[in-house]
Amino acid sequence: APPTASPAPALIDTNAYLGRWPFRRTALDTGEALRDKLRQHQVGEAWVGHLDALLHKNLSAVNARLVEECQTLDPTLFRPVGAVHPGLPGWREDLRRCVEEHGMRAIRLHPNYHGYALDDPAAVDLLRSAAEHDLLVQIPVILEEERTLHPLVTVPPVDTAPLGGLVADIPGLRVQLLNAFRTLRGLALASLAGRGIHFDIAMLEGMEGVANLIRQIPAEQVCFGSYAPVFYYESNLLKLRESVLSEEHALAVRSGNARSLLG
Repeated sequence: APPTASPAPALIDTNAYLGRWPFRRTALDTGEALRDKLRQHQVGEAWVGHLDALLHKNLSAVNARLVEECQTLDPTLFRPVGAVHPGLPGWREDLRRCVEEHGMRAIRLHPNYHGYALDDPAAVDLLRSAAEHDLLVQIPVILEEERTLHPLVTVPPVDTAPLGGLVADIPGLRVQLLNAFRTLRGLALASLAGRGIHFDIAMLEGMEGVANLIRQIPAEQVCFGSYAPVFYYESNLLKLRESVLSEEHALAVRSGNARSLLG
């Protein structure tokens, strides 16, 4: 009999959230539902922020709640990713708690919802502090397509133009852009990839999308991300299945790149 192929390593989902999207209900907006869906698809680890971080001002409480929920649901499956807002006076303490009290390896910034630019002085200070603490910085470029935004909450995409220079100027800064591909493409994408910035595939569209992407940027800078619970989970799994990838590239996107990204 031919040898049996070894099973693929468990999937690492680098872009997920706990909590409810503020403007509508979604199918996986309870922690138990999301946990069961991740287990169903053999996800070994999910990097999760909390959707309360978008509109709540007390991010310290949001981060503490996120950690508690991860511990209650499945501490081996959920990796909490704390939110920090450099426009708030207590952001340094929030960052300290993420590192020292919660043991986080990554933080997630929401500049468009929190109302600052990436090159604002406070944001630059935060990026420097994150690099000093050896934290991965995740930045969702958009969270909802502009056509479906609530009319009272019109949130523009994050302006990523300053990011290339910031990564070059701040030693050790590691950045992953999430939900980037509705607005970022062509020379702008190539320029940021050339600075070593990583990306997830949650908003990647088109046939053979993943295969086409790694023809434009290095395959080792592409990670799986579902953007659950806002997006339908199986749609992003399909992106891996319908692209013709080498075994090396498939394993890298599924989990290897994420492991390397966290060091």
